[in-house]
Amino acid sequence: MTGQTASSQQTDQRLRLLVGLVACVAGLTLVTAVVVATRMPVTFDLVMRTSALAVLVVLASLAQVYVRIRSTHQAVHWADAALLIAAVLLPAPWAVICAAVGTAAEKAVTRLTPIKSVFAVAKQTITCGLAALILTTGDGMAENPLAHLDLLALAYAAVFLADELLVIPVIAIATRTSARDRFLADLDLRLGAGIVRFAVAVLALAVLAREPQLLIAIPAIVLSLQLTYRGKLRARAERMAWQQLAEATDAMNVVQMETVLHNAVRNGARLFAADRVEVEVWLDGAQQVVRGTHSAITYQGPIDQGEIDPKTTAVVSLVGDNDGENVGELRLCFQSPVALSEREQFTLRAFAGALCTAIRNATSYAQLEHLAGQHQHDATHDLLTGLPNRRRLQLETEDALDRRRGGRGVTALVVLDLNHFKDVNDALGHAAGDQVLIAVAQRLSAAAGQEALVTRLGGDEFAVLLRNLPAPALALYQAEHLLSTLHEPVDVDGMPLVVSASAGVATGPSESGFVELLRRADIAMYQAKRTGRSVAAYAPDNDTADRARLVVGGMLPRAVAEKEFILQFQPIVDLASGEPISAEALARWQHPDKGMVDPRSFLGSIERSGLLTAFTDAVLDQALAGAARWRELGCRWPVAVNISPRSLLDRRLPALVTRRLDDHGLPGDALVLELTESHTVSQLDIVDKVLAELAELGCMIALDDFGTGYSSLSVLSRVPAKELKIDRSFVTQMENTPSAAAVVRSHLELGRHLDLLVVAEGVERDSQRRMLWDLGCTAGQGHLFAKPMPIEEVIALISADDGPVRLAEPLHDPAAVVRMPAKRTPGRTARPSGTTGTTGGERV
Repeated sequence: MTGQTASSQQTDQRLRLLVGLVACVAGLTLVTAVVVATRMPVTFDLVMRTSALAVLVVLASLAQVYVRIRSTHQAVHWADAALLIAAVLLPAPWAVICAAVGTAAEKAVTRLTPIKSVFAVAKQTITCGLAALILTTGDGMAENPLAHLDLLALAYAAVFLADELLVIPVIAIATRTSARDRFLADLDLRLGAGIVRFAVAVLALAVLAREPQLLIAIPAIVLSLQLTYRGKLRARAERMAWQQLAEATDAMNVVQMETVLHNAVRNGARLFAADRVEVEVWLDGAQQVVRGTHSAITYQGPIDQGEIDPKTTAVVSLVGDNDGENVGELRLCFQSPVALSEREQFTLRAFAGALCTAIRNATSYAQLEHLAGQHQHDATHDLLTGLPNRRRLQLETEDALDRRRGGRGVTALVVLDLNHFKDVNDALGHAAGDQVLIAVAQRLSAAAGQEALVTRLGGDEFAVLLRNLPAPALALYQAEHLLSTLHEPVDVDGMPLVVSASAGVATGPSESGFVELLRRADIAMYQAKRTGRSVAAYAPDNDTADRARLVVGGMLPRAVAEKEFILQFQPIVDLASGEPISAEALARWQHPDKGMVDPRSFLGSIERSGLLTAFTDAVLDQALAGAARWRELGCRWPVAVNISPRSLLDRRLPALVTRRLDDHGLPGDALVLELTESHTVSQLDIVDKVLAELAELGCMIALDDFGTGYSSLSVLSRVPAKELKIDRSFVTQMENTPSAAAVVRSHLELGRHLDLLVVAEGVERDSQRRMLWDLGCTAGQGHLFAKPMPIEEVIALISADDGPVRLAEPLHDPAAVVRMPAKRTPGRTARPSGTTGTTGGERV
């Protein structure tokens, strides 16, 4: 406020100086005119003409149109036309006296302030004297003014220009605006009005010279022109006001509170021609006041309660339309009392409404930005300790590794895990455990230094990123230093607790980035725990992770899409005769670059991925295609396909099987679905529905690796199995291990009682075959009979001769063997000429 007072005082001083200078020039002009007039003969006619023209000057000055500029009103009137008439009809000295007397009388009537009255009288005296001086160069001007039209135009132009040069600087200083802006404002209207006033003055002179009685029409013409000019000014003012209002509201359509308030102050001062604008905001978190002019912000800060003069200040509340919440005030401040017009009041309310909306939008945006920042902070920081979390650690580590590849020091990662922290939670509760974690976080942060990044990975595990180390060996030293800060007991509710930790250190760069570096540090930490050391560095020899399986897992989507999986078929034979009774389809991955990939490296990954359904569909398609081919040759062997327990959770599996059977023209009993025992098979109800639908299709269900799962007997009670497969581990050990032989024997007894076919897997020696036969097993599968082979080899085996296919010599002479009753007999039908066999041997 002190700055505003000083500025006002400086403005008043400059204004008084300029007005005083104009008054001095006018006074000198008036004194000169009076001296010259006293030396001239004075007649009654001259006095009457001078008096009449002085009255004309008064009336012309009273016909005004006011334009408000801030708290100052600029009057636009017809006095210059009257002064031109006086300069033509009167001698130059008397014209000057007439102008001074007439203007003084008009100002006395309107009761303006002294400084404004002095300036107005001085200005009119100077301009009339200038016009009279120019007109003295023409002879007979009063008798025939139209003969000197060019001189009249020059005189009026001088009057108009002098008026502009005298008025504009004074208004610019009084309103603290640009003289250039004041000159350009409504310049076209001012020029047009000046031309009209000159024309009216010339018309009046012509009438007075020739037909004085027509002078009565001049006031009507002047009044009409005055009303027209006033209407144009008002229309332009309203149009400019709405345009400025639109621009001002657009300028507030931003989301930063400071920009909203600054634009409101500047544009408000310009829109309402105010000397100063104040915006006061009362919203929580944004309480402040901003004040300034159209060109500068003079104050922004806490609300300072000061007295408000209602005569010089227009106040409007910033109230929301929807909820009526008052968010602040907008104040237009003037140096002197100002009455806003109805249009200005309406514009002010519209501007205040837009400002209220902009303030609330900016406040909402600030709150959202704060919440977004808080969420971003929470997303990268641990809520308990305030430390950065794994996500932040990953970003910082990857950046550090990129810098390290540029040759900037060594990057290392230290993983720390608290020892026996679970005992603290169990004995003292999780609140005490949280206190320990917070204390550890504080100590690690204090000891790590500015260059390091201390993070909490979760639970009682922390990680410290060390950057720009001169040598890798310093990482171990730094890790030991970090652990040493934990030697002092931690106070938990008055109880001292000794905390220890184990740390693993890994240094970069790592080709796989953060994930690999963290894995190595984690391996080193567990190595430290196993060896009883506090710190251990990563050693490749201690890394037992199967990276090859991870690499293979990444190739699976492409392999499924490119149909790189193929099937090989291993026959299942009748142990007595050595003839095949079925074949198991085994998936193989023929990688274009790596060759044949071990199934153990990709089957588990497929089961855990979203590729299981597509993989199962591809296997079924190839398996049933193979079965269709050997059926064309007269062999009715079913094909066995391994089904993942996860597939049984998919209600679409029966439809998938049906579609593939139909595609290859095969009945349901051409397919055996082998299931491995699992928790999924034995517990979930949805599996029962899927298995029941498969059984309705005629598909046979086999339990693979029976006896190695979760609950074998419960599985048998729920699954409609027709076949049991004894795991190869029992077959391999049964000759030398009584317990394994007992398991095989129990499986065979179970199969006999439940009327199930029992198949022994992994038969590799003839002695195993004979022992299984002696125990009562009728079917087997293994390298003794055949290794898995492509479909073309299976077809070639079938096509070798017209007799039955044998993969091993019979155990006995068929004529000397009494066979056990069987549901199925091995063999095939003879291949009829030109037709496809439809009957043949079945599995035993």
